[in-house]
Amino acid sequence: MNQLTDKITAIDNELSKRHIDLDPAGYFIIYLDREAQLICAKHYTNIINEQGLAVDPETGKVIPAKGKVERTAQTLYTARTAKELCVKIVEQTQPCPLTMFDHAAYLGREFMRAEYALINGTEYIQD
Repeated sequence: MNQLTDKITAIDNELSKRHIDLDPAGYFIIYLDREAQLICAKHYTNIINEQGLAVDPETGKVIPAKGKVERTAQTLYTARTAKELCVKIVEQTQPCPLTMFDHAAYLGREFMRAEYALINGTEYIQD
């Protein structure tokens, strides 16, 4: 890697450690379907409790940030590009499944990273 890449990576790694409020409209799990050449985003609903934690609306249990959780997605969105996926979610879905600008910006960044990995055949891991 070169110096600029190292600096950018360090900045992004540091910013990934910051606190972010959770979107009461839910969260997305992003992955690639390489066979179909698609970027996929599963949307899950949640409720934010008094402590600011995401809670499963069906069970009332806190949704862990790490580890495997068995939940049913509300909606599966798929697209060939990051832009197409953003248009489907933000412009074409009513009501929009996002209520926070920082969540929308995060998804845009993640969709671009996923598109890059799809094009280049590299691994994609959601941040």
